[in-house]
Amino acid sequence: MKKIVSLVLALTLALTLAACGGSGSASKMTMGTGGTAGTYYAFGGVLGQYIKNNAGIDVTAVSTDGSKANIQSIASGDYQLGLVQSDVMSYAWEGSRSFESDGKVDSFRVVAGLYAEAVQLITMDPSIQSVADLAGKSVSIGAPGSGVYFNAIDVLAAAGLTENDIKAQYQSFDDSTDALKDGKIDAAFIVAGAPTAAITELCTTNDAFLVPIDGDIAAKLMADCPFYTTYSIPAGTYAGQDADVATVTVKATLIVSANASEDDVYNLTKAIFDHTDAIAAENGKGAELTLENATSGMTAPFHAGAAKYFAEKGITVETK
Repeated sequence: MKKIVSLVLALTLALTLAACGGSGSASKMTMGTGGTAGTYYAFGGVLGQYIKNNAGIDVTAVSTDGSKANIQSIASGDYQLGLVQSDVMSYAWEGSRSFESDGKVDSFRVVAGLYAEAVQLITMDPSIQSVADLAGKSVSIGAPGSGVYFNAIDVLAAAGLTENDIKAQYQSFDDSTDALKDGKIDAAFIVAGAPTAAITELCTTNDAFLVPIDGDIAAKLMADCPFYTTYSIPAGTYAGQDADVATVTVKATLIVSANASEDDVYNLTKAIFDHTDAIAAENGKGAELTLENATSGMTAPFHAGAAKYFAEKGITVETK
């Protein structure tokens, strides 16, 4: 009889742990990030740990192809969280540009804006001192339909160039930096929080530098596409960078499935924004985690759970 009672208790405990995800966590979520050489992957891992430790949600951050893939994976139910560029999020919500053929996607909601994603134009060619100098050059502009691709197209257009005016290459961050080192391309667009690992490595081991995106080009870009803002990459961000470099940015944004519970999203939002100092100590992008950054410039509605947290801070955001 004692053996039977012990077996029943063990089975009950096992079933209880299984119902809780086996780790004591009430929920499990998969977070889509980006390539391993980009900022999304590293920062997503840090956010996932703070959510897991402070919200009781077991978050697994996975490497992906970036913004569009993350939005699509939330729509399909494979992921529940994703890091995305604010402009790509806008395309999905409107069914435009990279989502024109797929159609509007509205199965996600905003948790918060996170940090500035600088449009970084990197080269090792001293003859390239401006965007206009890319004419006739071999330039990596990201995968077709990706956020980087449309950022590159927008910047080129603001400088009076088209995709046909360059020798376009469609490469990832890693492939772009490898191609630059091997002399296979002349320049590359990389859109990520600075410093970006791929650029750090390139500037440390090679004579690479950033090309500014400023003046009339930046002004035209922001007039045509209001989700861009100006940004200055501080001197010393990369090896050999002796002065600030002016450019433009979009915003890295955390999104969540519209089906996620209000309690879970409230708790994960709180887990992030109640621990911004600690997060900043682990990843420099955490220094940009402010309530103003979190709630401004969003072109899609917030999840009700995130809105509840921000309301407690005196900020009203749009929900749907």
